[in-house]
Amino acid sequence: MDISRDGKIESKPERRLGGNRAAFFVYTMEGLENMAFACMAASLMTYFSGYMNFSLTKSATTITNFVGTSFLVALFGGFICDTYWTRFKTCVLFGCAEFLGYALLTAQAHFHQLRPIPCKGVSSDQCEAAGGSQSAILFTGLYLIAFGTSGIKAALPSLGADQFDENDPKEAIQLSSFFNWFLLSLTMGAIIGVTVIVWLGANQGWDLGFGVCTIAIFFAIIFVSTGKSLYRNNVPKGSPLTRVAQVLVAAIRNRDLPIPERAEELHEIHDKEAGVKQEILPRTGQFRLLDRAAIANTTDCASTSINPVPWRLCTVTQVEETKILLRMLPIVLSTVFLNTCLAQLQTFSVQQSTTMDTHVFGFRVPGPSLPVIPLLFIFVMIPIYERFFVPLARKITGIPTGIRHLQRVGVGLVLSVISMAVSGVVETWRKSVAIEHNMVDSTEPLPMSFLWLGFQFGIFGAADMFTLVGLLEFFYAEGSAGMKSLGTAISWCSVAFGYFLSSVVVQVVNKVTGGWLASDNLNRDKLNYFYWLLAGISTVNFGVYLTCASWYRYKDRGAMEQIEKGGEDDAREKFKW
Repeated sequence: MDISRDGKIESKPERRLGGNRAAFFVYTMEGLENMAFACMAASLMTYFSGYMNFSLTKSATTITNFVGTSFLVALFGGFICDTYWTRFKTCVLFGCAEFLGYALLTAQAHFHQLRPIPCKGVSSDQCEAAGGSQSAILFTGLYLIAFGTSGIKAALPSLGADQFDENDPKEAIQLSSFFNWFLLSLTMGAIIGVTVIVWLGANQGWDLGFGVCTIAIFFAIIFVSTGKSLYRNNVPKGSPLTRVAQVLVAAIRNRDLPIPERAEELHEIHDKEAGVKQEILPRTGQFRLLDRAAIANTTDCASTSINPVPWRLCTVTQVEETKILLRMLPIVLSTVFLNTCLAQLQTFSVQQSTTMDTHVFGFRVPGPSLPVIPLLFIFVMIPIYERFFVPLARKITGIPTGIRHLQRVGVGLVLSVISMAVSGVVETWRKSVAIEHNMVDSTEPLPMSFLWLGFQFGIFGAADMFTLVGLLEFFYAEGSAGMKSLGTAISWCSVAFGYFLSSVVVQVVNKVTGGWLASDNLNRDKLNYFYWLLAGISTVNFGVYLTCASWYRYKDRGAMEQIEKGGEDDAREKFKW
């Protein structure tokens, strides 16, 4: 950006920044980073039980905590890059932390002195789980990875989206495409991670598998750094959580004041200086109690008009920023159960596959590679969705994204219900095959191909494609300028809460039903009933989501533009779900 002699900011150089050239480096980093993370998530069960001598229960709990933490701590990453650092800097520094985590696990896998003696081939009294310094190295590496990937998950989608101006009609279409291609790069990385790198780790040594992950993260940092000169970088606008807290405190302090009907009676700052870009949000009708935070108390009128105290008087934009966050929370909470179903599907479908014929054209497919089925489905569906469905829907609706974000999320929730129902049907058939062939207690594979599980996986892959991208795009588009990364992080929290909730659901179901899933023999368990129960709860959850989505009010960009140009102050947001 250059400043001419008359002091005006020239916009021509700015147009050379951003766009698809800059987004390419974001896609590359996401593909490499998720390749490593997907490999880690898919292979840890084998690594914990085979190398760290953990029990199955401890292994499963450790993996759940690791994955859940990786998504939950994204809130911290989002807070950091909205408050202190640019999104680019956040990606690089958190990437370095993740690199150190993988390097630590690689060293532990390579040097046998850092691991316990393998249980295979030794007496039971010599078989001990990792403890002391061995456990410290393991968990330090694991949670460095969780910490690093959480910051990248919060900052990287927003960094890529920042390269497109949502107020420019042409770039608004490119912004919509960005989130689809971002998911495609994530999917491509995951496909390689759960197939090639998992195979390397299991067959050639975990030090090689983790070493490849370490190299992948190193090049991910290099690639995203290479595009630095092309990025449109965000300017941190201070702590969004502090601004929200100020609104709540000011509203409580002004709780006895009457709420004015006219928007111009509320406090707002209009900065008309040349070159200063400031987001001004119009007043909305929801959560009117919070409007009191923008009322100047007459007893403090003289002091607040000259030097407003933020904990006593807030702007309308600050109040609306808080309202946006409150409106978004029911949306993300109503998608948590979808990720609970995803966690159950990944766990029990792998167990189902161990009882079935896993040969394809003479090649035996390992159970941990089953997640590649929904990934392949997403890989095929994204280009079709982007190239065919979106242009057609755009012609009908006139919306750059084809359909609205909440409609896309809703489609994903419906597909998750169908996936759970199909899972129940397939499991009922699998059990009938076991009974028909007198193999209920047999450890031999049933005469039924594991590819039948592909139906439930494929449908859920489509559900994930609609919901994940819909949420990321929704939180970025609807979030205020000062909390876009935090909004992205909140969308990832849906995954974290879903994984944490999954173990609770299994325990509650076992206790209430007397042990539908308590046996170690799937042929005697009631897994089909459990799937149908999940389908029923998902249907109720979809009804809750419909209520929340119908209640939600999108930001009215037309009203925002009017206000920035000095137009009507009482512009209202339109209902659009």
